[in-house]
Amino acid sequence: MADPTITGLAGAIKRILPYTTILCGIAALYAGGVMYSRWKANVDAGRAVERKKAEQLVRDLEMTGQSLKILSFYASPAAIRRTEKTLLCYGVANARTVAIDPPVGGVWPSMGRCVEVAPGKTTTYKLTATDASGHSVTQVAEIEVQR
Repeated sequence: MADPTITGLAGAIKRILPYTTILCGIAALYAGGVMYSRWKANVDAGRAVERKKAEQLVRDLEMTGQSLKILSFYASPAAIRRTEKTLLCYGVANARTVAIDPPVGGVWPSMGRCVEVAPGKTTTYKLTATDASGHSVTQVAEIEVQR
């Protein structure tokens, strides 16, 4: 014969097990949500700092009276395989805005900045820098994608 205290305990555990599993799931979702929101806040804060630095650089360059100039525009490395990534680097002086075509994320006036790209085929990127007066200069860089 089975001991009634063990049977009673086993029965109690079987009855509450589904509820504890649900509570653990809710706790995991809550903890994940908290960690995600803190990570997102840190990313947003970092982007805001970078934007402020870029705006300050633009103001500083405008005050120096330098002419609009592309200091550099290149890929490193310039030849990659289809699944690889490379850095597309640029530097501009006295630019109000910067654009790269085809578009890549996160570009702004900077004397030295690189963005990671992963083109699927050989691609020619065009950098256009524009100053406060509307004058613009362009330069191209090609990334060769090998099979």
